[in-house]
Amino acid sequence: MSLAAAPSVTPASSVLAAERVGLARPPSRWQRLADRAFRALCKGFAWLAALLVTYIVLEITVKATPAMGRFGLGFLTGTTWDPNQEAYSILPEIWGTLYSSLLALGLGTLFGVAVALFLAEGFLGEALSSVIKYLGWHNQPFWMRFPDRAEHLLRNLIELLAAIPSVVYGLWGIFVVIPALRAPAGFLYEQFGFLSFFSTPLSGPGMLPAVIVLSIMLLPTITALSRDALVAVPSKLRMAAYGMGATRWETILAVNVPTASRGIFGAVVIAFGRALGETMALAMLVGNANRISLSLFSPANTLAALLANSFPEAGPKEVSVLMYAALVLLGITLLVNVFGAALLMRASRASEGAR
Repeated sequence: MSLAAAPSVTPASSVLAAERVGLARPPSRWQRLADRAFRALCKGFAWLAALLVTYIVLEITVKATPAMGRFGLGFLTGTTWDPNQEAYSILPEIWGTLYSSLLALGLGTLFGVAVALFLAEGFLGEALSSVIKYLGWHNQPFWMRFPDRAEHLLRNLIELLAAIPSVVYGLWGIFVVIPALRAPAGFLYEQFGFLSFFSTPLSGPGMLPAVIVLSIMLLPTITALSRDALVAVPSKLRMAAYGMGATRWETILAVNVPTASRGIFGAVVIAFGRALGETMALAMLVGNANRISLSLFSPANTLAALLANSFPEAGPKEVSVLMYAALVLLGITLLVNVFGAALLMRASRASEGAR
């Protein structure tokens, strides 16, 4: 039995074929103009974004200059906010912003990375496939595609959490979270009130309800970016671990997570920047009390909530003070976000290099 010889493809014939479909022709004059216009447009928008950020910073700085000259660095270290006596300082608000953000970040990271691992490793699809096979439905087209669709739906539902308005989270916290916390908070206060974290009763809005709601708001950011970092782990590293006798969970904990750790940390830092700037939900839940306390049940305040609550009734002098507070919040948020973006870029380059 003779095999027909495959037609030989020469470089000349490849060029002729490419010319027939228009791939090897030089770009026309209009194509070159369109390419230049597109590049110029991209550069223009990039410069516009940079100029817009610079303008916002300069505008806030100019309006904050009178307060900066009057209060100096004492504005950052004092604990009094009294418009009647024109005494202003924001140390309790700085404390409340950092304390609530770090607590929410810890809780959100714990659940966010766990959900990211669940999605990246396909545990849901595997479980559903096992159930479908056990029921004998694995030969039906709908049920064959159902596990992938279920995973896709779960990813979309988690990402949709970012689309819920902050005021809705705030209302949910007031009418659902706070009533649900009253009984356990009362128990912790009665039994462990000697600890600083439970030294006050939960009388209504406070740090703990704000932290719980804020951690839920951070879930989409941490989950989506952590999942991307875990999926980007080169498959050859996994195969090498399996070849050395590692189990699946040993591979996840010893190979996948450490390899994706830089990207996960970048996701956490970006979520931290998101938490620092959250306004409406915290303004409704944190209690808006000018105090410094470690208690999870004590009311507190944040910089964003202070700005939202004080601006509507602010006079000319208080506007300058609020601009000073806004400049502090803007500086903290910008530094955190730039640091997180840089970490994600480095993680992306490292994963591409590993491939």
